[in-house]
Amino acid sequence: MVGFKATDIPPTATVKFLGAGTAACIADLITFPLDTAKVRLQIQGESQGPVRATAGAQYRGVLGTILTMVRTEGPRSLYSGLVAGLQRQMSFASVRIGLYDSVKQFYTKGSEHASIGSRLLAGSTTGALAVAVAQPTDVVKVRFQAQARAGGRRYQSTVDAYKTIAREEGFGGLWKGTSPNVARNAIVNCAELVTYDLIKDALLKANLMTGSCPPFSAWVPGTW
Repeated sequence: MVGFKATDIPPTATVKFLGAGTAACIADLITFPLDTAKVRLQIQGESQGPVRATAGAQYRGVLGTILTMVRTEGPRSLYSGLVAGLQRQMSFASVRIGLYDSVKQFYTKGSEHASIGSRLLAGSTTGALAVAVAQPTDVVKVRFQAQARAGGRRYQSTVDAYKTIAREEGFGGLWKGTSPNVARNAIVNCAELVTYDLIKDALLKANLMTGSCPPFSAWVPGTW
């Protein structure tokens, strides 16, 4: 574009959408074993009585859980459900982060001066919408992460998991837990993106930084 440097051209909504999803997928690849350990710790003892669950805990702490899984199930168990996890991040983060600016502009009717209320509305909207879109992938991801402890594999592949859940539990089974997840992520998104947005504006007004930096760039290294 004539008269603009490459760094002066604001990214399009498509670039923000894809950039946010891609960055989230990279982060998920690195942190997925920790997420799997979290799920195993959360569900531990659910099929046992309270006394037995406390006395015979299989996993103890994050590191202990990871080492136990590697020893008893092999290193690949730490990445069980990764495909669904990447599908989740690509759909969830793309909407939650990548569409924040566009939704904020919608609420402000294109005005450059967005109120806190408009930002909060944008954050809660994209957070809730992201869950509505990505909930099936989250359900499948957690099912994969948890299934090894039952002593057998119920789902043979990611596609098989979607089909099995829909067939045995109904189409709504893929959206189990949506309501609390919507509430949680609407709040989390407001806290993360609105706080980031306000701090960025304050830094720009104080001339402590220059340039236009969209919220999604907080998750994309090299965009500042």
